[in-house]
Amino acid sequence: MNRQHFFKPRYRLNRYGLLSLLISVLVMSCAPPAQTEISTVPAETSQGLTILWDKGYVIEEDEAIEAAVKQWQTDTGEQVNLSFYNSGEIAPKTLRASKAGTPPDILFAAKSVYPIDEWAGKLADVTDIIEPVAEQFTPSALQAAHIYGAENAERRYYAVPLNQSVIQIHYWKDLLAQAGYTSDDIPRDWHGFWAFWKTAQDNLRDQGIEDVYALGLPLSIPAKDTYHLFEQALVAYNIRLLDEQGNLLVDQPEVRDGIVKVLGWYSQFYKDGYVPPNVTAWLDPDNNRNLLDRNVLMTPNPTLSIPAAVRNDPDTYQNKLATLPWPDKLDGTPMSHLMETRMAVIFSDSPHQAKAKQFLSYLIQPAVTNEFLKTSYGRFMPPNQGLESDPFWRNPDDPHVSVATRIVLEGQTQPYGNALNPAYGVALEQNIWGDVLHDIVENGTAPEAAADRAINNLKEIFEQWS
Repeated sequence: MNRQHFFKPRYRLNRYGLLSLLISVLVMSCAPPAQTEISTVPAETSQGLTILWDKGYVIEEDEAIEAAVKQWQTDTGEQVNLSFYNSGEIAPKTLRASKAGTPPDILFAAKSVYPIDEWAGKLADVTDIIEPVAEQFTPSALQAAHIYGAENAERRYYAVPLNQSVIQIHYWKDLLAQAGYTSDDIPRDWHGFWAFWKTAQDNLRDQGIEDVYALGLPLSIPAKDTYHLFEQALVAYNIRLLDEQGNLLVDQPEVRDGIVKVLGWYSQFYKDGYVPPNVTAWLDPDNNRNLLDRNVLMTPNPTLSIPAAVRNDPDTYQNKLATLPWPDKLDGTPMSHLMETRMAVIFSDSPHQAKAKQFLSYLIQPAVTNEFLKTSYGRFMPPNQGLESDPFWRNPDDPHVSVATRIVLEGQTQPYGNALNPAYGVALEQNIWGDVLHDIVENGTAPEAAADRAINNLKEIFEQWS
């Protein structure tokens, strides 16, 4: 594959190459606990399909994909070597295998960082998988799967969407009741919504409850959730950093002013004591952990991993923990929730490329996708028509999955900026928003200066790709 078939030719290859690809293709999620490799099916490397897969956040995720693989083996008689790795090991493992001339046939990694020069031009064109069934995918999934094709602007696909998720908000109903409120009291306007949680903390403090904070908002550089939530706040303020062609808009005064406002808004919660003091050191699982440990009253999260963690406790899942969409935008219009799409890729030098395509074509059948996603506790949603056809996702008796599904089915979503320009994926991976937010609360940097630094960083990254 020629390099121009990997990204639009206006991008120059550099050390960020695969990083931006995999931020665009294999988008981030909360990191699971460290695990070792698990070979679930006897490997026959000369004939069998080799698949590297992210270790799941809950064991049911691993069991679900194992079941799908075993069913495909039964149906086809093919052999598969399926191995699980944690998110920190799967990237170097794949890179080592590629350098040794033994790349996996399929890689599914929700959060990976690779050096781009090693990977340019090494993904197989999977348009023949996606195009015949393109109508079954959500628009966000299709947008994310376009990895900037050939020079003639022909739309090609180099990744296969397997799941999607939006950022929703989780909170404790029983703690809210202690503060004197019910779910019906939560405002939907932007300022009223956030003031409500601050008042709830104040009420708990009046009762002598000192160890529960209003909000689980990370302000650290390592936590990818920092930029997830900041990006959603930018949407709330109607701040567009990129146009439809993926060009930066940060030189526009109103964009810079908007960034300053959102930085000030976000960091003020820390200054006023409405987030735990250690949010400046949080890692990705820490907002989950602090909510589940009941140290915070509410937290936004980009997957349903928090409800999944308590699904086997019916009272907690049904009666104590609640999920709701983001409030309306600052201007009173409905919120557009950011959508992540996670995808599998096939390598162009795969020894079993045809078989790899056959397997992924099987896996994206709505019935199959639904089965392995809902069996894994519905942490992620299907990126296809199964969301409408399978009642599991719309079950009103499920207070968490049904909320996320309604957000998607009502069309209240948009992709991240890295679906418009892979250079923005580099900015996300560097977590420029977490960097400047951390600088504001730790060093007292003014939001104006922090915004200018973030803008300069963005422009430098995009200049490298011009």
